[in-house]
Amino acid sequence: MSKKREWLTIGRLAQAAGVGVETVRYYQRIGLVKKPPKPLQGVRRYPPDTAHRIRFIKRAQQLGFSLQEIAQLLELGEGRCEDVRRQAETRLAQIEAQIRDLQAMRKVLRRMVDDCRRHARPGHCPIVQSLAGDDS
Repeated sequence: MSKKREWLTIGRLAQAAGVGVETVRYYQRIGLVKKPPKPLQGVRRYPPDTAHRIRFIKRAQQLGFSLQEIAQLLELGEGRCEDVRRQAETRLAQIEAQIRDLQAMRKVLRRMVDDCRRHARPGHCPIVQSLAGDDS
């Protein structure tokens, strides 16, 4: 197979990466994906490794990394594992803090729902009163 055939149009790139064409264009606008030159007659062709890059971006987003953080990870590359690990540790600490916050919110909401079940009466909603700061 010739090298030219391996290169992808934006539609085939999007399909190979599991995203929409607009996602590819957005990543180009913000600099996460390079925009290849457009030939005078024809369409842009992307190297096959661009699909790998986009899948990396999407997976990193699923793990909670922001696009700015992903840009930093891509810039660091595989040769700077210790720096990448530090960024992952920072993200992990943020996720753990979010989990603690969510667990605390769950506890408060569970208590509010239980109070509502026990003390609800017509014209009186313990949840609304609690959210309004009315403890009477």
